[in-house]
Amino acid sequence: MSVVVAGIDLAKHVFAVHGVNEAGQRELVKPEVRRSKLLELVAGMPPCLIGIEACSGAHYWAREFQKHGHTVRIMAPKFVAPYRMGGKHVKNDAADAAAICEAVIRPNMRFVPIKTIDQQAHLFVHRAHQGYVVARTTIINRIRGLLSELGIVLPQSFKGFHVGVFKVLEDLPGYCNMVIGDLMSELSHLQERIAHSEKCIQHLAQQDVQAQRLMKLRGVGPTTATAIVASIGNGHDFQNGRQFSAWLGLVPRQHSSGGKAKLGRITKAGDRYLRTLLVLGARAVLMNAHGKSDPVSRWALQLKERRGFARAAVAIAAKNARMCWAALRLEERFKVPA
Repeated sequence: MSVVVAGIDLAKHVFAVHGVNEAGQRELVKPEVRRSKLLELVAGMPPCLIGIEACSGAHYWAREFQKHGHTVRIMAPKFVAPYRMGGKHVKNDAADAAAICEAVIRPNMRFVPIKTIDQQAHLFVHRAHQGYVVARTTIINRIRGLLSELGIVLPQSFKGFHVGVFKVLEDLPGYCNMVIGDLMSELSHLQERIAHSEKCIQHLAQQDVQAQRLMKLRGVGPTTATAIVASIGNGHDFQNGRQFSAWLGLVPRQHSSGGKAKLGRITKAGDRYLRTLLVLGARAVLMNAHGKSDPVSRWALQLKERRGFARAAVAIAAKNARMCWAALRLEERFKVPA
């Protein structure tokens, strides 16, 4: 078997494998490979370049394939789709595997950094924390909606909401009292979960030298720092800070033609969680810049005057993303802007 490039369409139970030789001719075509047989098949292949799509389990399989001497590249599905023969009219596992095999050798293809098991473990904490926060917001909105049916409108602040609910709870009739009480009990449980996950994130930040380096930047706290480190490691998969910023979707979308450059809104591609954290940190920097005379604060305020608060926050977030990449790559050689 002289396979030099292979594409594997990942799934839960049945996988598709497409391999080609140095001449680009099909050498290995297996449209149905059971999960229990996949590693055995890959282990029997000579060390080669294997392409897979970013999906659930992609990082696990990438690590497993690397153990057998293969070079593994993960790609976003939207970058693989244009190489599928037949385009949108032909969609099956075998066609996907062939498209992956073709896309992975493209010189300008962009790849997803392969995460270690420790990086994934740290991201578990972030994903759980994110889920708890969303669930908390859902319950609060449900309580507000139910009480509004009884003509009770609660304050917007979280503290005012709590005080308002317990103030009217005893006066609610029958099942209304029971339902709101149960929801408040669930909300209290979620609050404990959120507090615990926040402590875990704080602990991760204290134990990670790279995260501590990122936290020296204004607008980057423990949550943002640990999430970035867990997502990209030392940033070696990006050639420069702008690539990382583009990967996060913080660069403008271009509509240029005929020598005329037209820039629109940010692309919002990539990891939404990281992008949200950076933008929230940038908003904090902008709101606290008033009355400060350092270069960063002056630049932020001038940007706000020219482009408005929202655009200035996005620009600061993009700048912080680039500095985060530089801090991870340069390590001790990186100097925090005054």
